Amino acid sequence: MKKSLMILCAVMIALALGAAVATAMPKLAGKVLETMDSGGYTYTQIATTDGNVWVAIPKTKIKKGQNVSFQPGQPMPNFTSKTLGRTFDVIYFSGGLAE
Repeated sequence: MKKSLMILCAVMIALALGAAVATAMPKLAGKVLETMDSGGYTYTQIATTDGNVWVAIPKTKIKKGQNVSFQPGQPMPNFTSKTLGRTFDVIYFSGGLAE
């Protein structure tokens, strides 16, 4: 009984943490403000409802002014791109454009 209760508590905590992370992550969709290719990636700044966000995906043709949606991404705070010679406060690495 104690083991089952511990497992149930662990599952509940994991679900609560997952929900908190999901709500904190901005939606990676919006209008392209800036885009550049470097090191096999396309770096794109988009205007979202939560503010401007940088997203990096495998090299993809994207144009300024285009509306895009990206697959969920992993945030990387204080990421330095050596190929661009630039540090991003936060950038999201995504698998690519959403279908």
